[in-house]
Amino acid sequence: MDTSGYESLSFNNTRAINVAGPVSERSFPSHRHAYGEIIVVGSGDKNIFRADDKLYSLTPGDIILIWPMETHEIVDANRIDSIIVQYSNTLADSLFDFKRIINRYHDLHILCIKAHPVLVNKLKSIIEKLKDEWQNDNPTREMRCAMYLLEFMSVLDEHHEELDADISNDGGKTISDSTLNNIISVMDYIKNNLTADDLSQTAMAERAGINKDYFSRAFKEVTGQNYIKWLNAVRVEKAVSLFPEESLTLTEIAMLSGFKSIPSFNRVFAEYKNISPSQYRKAYIRTPEKYRT
Repeated sequence: MDTSGYESLSFNNTRAINVAGPVSERSFPSHRHAYGEIIVVGSGDKNIFRADDKLYSLTPGDIILIWPMETHEIVDANRIDSIIVQYSNTLADSLFDFKRIINRYHDLHILCIKAHPVLVNKLKSIIEKLKDEWQNDNPTREMRCAMYLLEFMSVLDEHHEELDADISNDGGKTISDSTLNNIISVMDYIKNNLTADDLSQTAMAERAGINKDYFSRAFKEVTGQNYIKWLNAVRVEKAVSLFPEESLTLTEIAMLSGFKSIPSFNRVFAEYKNISPSQYRKAYIRTPEKYRT
């Protein structure tokens, strides 16, 4: 399976929360993206999803957790009655507890209503309230939806003892909260300093106060990716966020995103988006003017 693919339409960078509308098509190809998703499975006898390379046949009311940067696929499912909530990685990155929960439950993808009826119904109720709020014209709907999302994560975490058996122990999460905090601090530093002279793994391990080998293992545990892949993904998403700036050329965007050359920018961007930067900008960023290269 190609795990480098992204959705062709990126999450709306101006919003922290999105509720995807009902879609009649029953499938969506394998993809991944920088934002997370919560899916409440809709009605019907056939609802097949793939999450993190595992295939699941689910029943109505089950909940699927897709963490940021995880490969997933809708194989054959009722997408009209399903509820799909998407949340920006920017929102997740802004709160330590949110990052801690992602780290703790990174191996948890399915919450079965038959196995956890009380918890799942409680979480499902929160998502339904979030959806109802999203459909309102209230000017503070996004903030209210974010509050429901945080309530969802809080309730999930409150039931950690109940869910421990559902989380894989293979290569389980072993880092301390202090190490997690150091890794997150490094991630925040990188996102705010993509043009820094030295963002090497060695330099970031030193910034985190741990040796390089342990940093490498801990970083992959926190993010689900090795350091270079994560760094390149952050640079690509930074470039995408700059595309609407009409005054910037692609060369300027590449430099501001931390790429050292246009060939490197083009190669890495194509690896992650399956399309060149110029093609992506023309196809997915609406603007009245043509872009300069």
